[in-house]
Amino acid sequence: MRTAPSLARCAVALAASLASQFAVAQGAPEPVLGLRASAELGFVGVASHAITLGRDGSRVDYRNDGAQDTLFPYARLSLDLDVNRRNIITLVYQPLDLETRDSLSRDLRIDGATFRAGTPVNFRYSFPYYRAGWAYNVLSGVGRELAFGVSLQIRNATIDFATADGTLLRARSDIGPVPLVRARGRFAFAGSGFVAFDVDGFYAPISVLNGSDNEVVGAILDASVRVGWRPRPHVDLFVSARYIGGGATGQGDPTPTSDGYQSNWLHFFALSVGATLDSRPVR
Repeated sequence: MRTAPSLARCAVALAASLASQFAVAQGAPEPVLGLRASAELGFVGVASHAITLGRDGSRVDYRNDGAQDTLFPYARLSLDLDVNRRNIITLVYQPLDLETRDSLSRDLRIDGATFRAGTPVNFRYSFPYYRAGWAYNVLSGVGRELAFGVSLQIRNATIDFATADGTLLRARSDIGPVPLVRARGRFAFAGSGFVAFDVDGFYAPISVLNGSDNEVVGAILDASVRVGWRPRPHVDLFVSARYIGGGATGQGDPTPTSDGYQSNWLHFFALSVGATLDSRPVR
């Protein structure tokens, strides 16, 4: 998350350059292709987050055991390419890396290792979003969007538990594709104002989706509501409230230090402010 401000600045600079290249003069026909780049900055808070690693593992409450009862920096970058305002292709990058440190108030059993009460432990939960999606806008006309489609997210999880002196470590990492269904919309009101939403999610047996023999049930829901206004032809400013939730329970592949079982469920909430640069001069 330390790179989030610089990423946002780069995205805004890139979007400004692209918008200037694609912008058309007032009165000219609207181009077939539209480009829209958004950057958000804010904070994310943990409503609940619990994980169990190993069938004999403790249920670790990240808020109480891992000091996640605070706010963390939040950033989100997205790029939309639309064709005649109908077919919308979206790319999203959202860093999500929570690192905390606390002295344990109780023994924790994690993947076959026991972290004793009173031990300072570093907790890391990293789950950045890399996502590409497509949606079709069923509404016609300028300033109206209600689109439905699919997206593909790359699961890139890193989970670490390490004593502060480095003598004991338990870590897991996982990379894989996650297919999602999606919906999004935008509706103008009160002159230059607008309200918008986006939803990506699924709930399914993961083994069915990826062909694995391991029975794992997983879910994800990433949804936001935005309220904003367009102060000038190519610029939107907005405030966004986002829910990020989901997880998985089931048996994974065993390792030398783990039987492969995990249960991991979380509920996060983010509040951010953002800006959008749009190649289209009209709402």
